[in-house]
Amino acid sequence: MTSAPRPQAAGLSIVVPLYNEAAGLSDLHRRITTVAGRIKAERRMAVEVVYVDDGSRDGTAEVLRTLAAGPLDMQLVTLSRNFGKEAALLAGLDHARFGAVLFMDGDGQHPPDLMETLVSRWLDDGYDVVYTAKANREHEPWLRRTAVHWFYALINWGQRQPIPEDAGDFRLLSPRAAAALRQMPERNRFFKGLSSWIGFRQVRVDYEPAPRTHGTTTWDLWSLIGLSIEGLTSFTVAPLRVASLLGLLLAAVALLFGIEILVETLIFGKDVPGYPSLVVGMMVIGGVQLMMIGVLGEYIGKLLSEIKARPVYFVAEHTLTPAEDHVEATSTTRAERVAK
Repeated sequence: MTSAPRPQAAGLSIVVPLYNEAAGLSDLHRRITTVAGRIKAERRMAVEVVYVDDGSRDGTAEVLRTLAAGPLDMQLVTLSRNFGKEAALLAGLDHARFGAVLFMDGDGQHPPDLMETLVSRWLDDGYDVVYTAKANREHEPWLRRTAVHWFYALINWGQRQPIPEDAGDFRLLSPRAAAALRQMPERNRFFKGLSSWIGFRQVRVDYEPAPRTHGTTTWDLWSLIGLSIEGLTSFTVAPLRVASLLGLLLAAVALLFGIEILVETLIFGKDVPGYPSLVVGMMVIGGVQLMMIGVLGEYIGKLLSEIKARPVYFVAEHTLTPAEDHVEATSTTRAERVAK
């Protein structure tokens, strides 16, 4: 078993998780190297890009092997299968060799030109976490905007350090913020929540997402619902609080209904029809109980996963290619198993 490289104190690592992005990868790499090359020259700092192929099936790994490093050191991390975006982000964080880490998606919607702004807010203004957020959601369906609002309202319920609404994975972490994130031992991870929870000085940068460079998003309705459930059960106990409040509400309704039955029977002498109300009550209570059992099951599943302590991901191939301006360019490849 081999461990991921230890990060150095200075420099910037750009982490790009990829899943089936072969069609637009060459253009994205060109844009990243252009902007990051300017940052490297102007700031006089080491810069690398870390591509994490999360088990793509469209030849993404093959395209990665053809890319030229250009002015940046380039790491290619190929996972043994598709572990999910959170695992790919962790793999990139583990393999980042320099202190500061910048995360961005590989579909082209995170504009590389914005990297200079993120670096400026870190180096010039002293912020440790520079996160981006969509400037507006007016173009999105009303139902989706409402669901996003209620998701953040629920996940931030009772949190001392709330997650900013509309914040994305496109963000920069200073060396000490990245080091703090590496100390998080949990395997069920919610990157947005963890990077907010660590604290330090944080600032928001609004942006307009660029159109996808190719294809359509892999995040359909069910994937988004699954991600929301994963985030809620991994980062907050709010669903359990909802279950408690719902139980109190049903108990209060049952008490009032019982008082009404006593009053109508003992004072007014009315026979209260029991069969319809009994059936409806049983169905309501049964449905609520099944729903709450499902919520408890999600948390128990998370506990089981943590107890098993399985690695979050496995690396099938890791390649490091130094920048072309190095005196001696070498490339190393190894198959490795990384347990975190």
